[in-house]
Amino acid sequence: MAGQGTPATALLVKRGIAHRTHPYQVAPDAPNYGALVAAALGVAPERVFKSLVTEVDGALTVAVVPVTGELDLKALAAAVGGKRAALADRTVAERATGYVRGGISPLGQRRRLPTVLDDSALDLPTIYVSAGRRGLQLELSAADLVALTAARTAPLQAR
Repeated sequence: MAGQGTPATALLVKRGIAHRTHPYQVAPDAPNYGALVAAALGVAPERVFKSLVTEVDGALTVAVVPVTGELDLKALAAAVGGKRAALADRTVAERATGYVRGGISPLGQRRRLPTVLDDSALDLPTIYVSAGRRGLQLELSAADLVALTAARTAPLQAR
C-alpha cells in the first residue's frame, strides 16, 4: 500500500478492519464518473458508492449512496429526523472532511460527520467507497462501514 495511504486507509489499518484498496484511472470531470469507476474496477456499478456531503436543517451530514442512483434528499432528511436537506457547498464539504470533491471518503474525515448509508449496501458482500483521494477506492463490508462511522441505514435512493 506504499503511496496509497490516506486518513481513511490509516483508520482501517489501525482498527484491523479487513479491506482492499483498488486504484483506477478516470478523468475527475468525466460525465457519469461513478459508472466509469465501476467499469474501471470491473465491478457491478451498484457496488460502488459515492459519499455526498449534505446539509440537513443546517447540519452537515454524509449520505452514502450507489453511483447508479440519485440521492432522495427528502428521504435523507427523514432518516436523520430533519425537515430539509440539500447538497453542501463544495468548499464547505472539502473543509469539513479534509478531502477533495471526487475523493471524499466516509472514513477518516477531518470532522466526523453523521452518516447515512443506503440500505441496499446491506445486501452486498462488500461495497466500494472512496479511499480519500481520486483514483483510489476501498472495498470493505457494509457492516464495517456502519460500525466505523456509526452510520444509520435507510433507503436513500430516489425511486
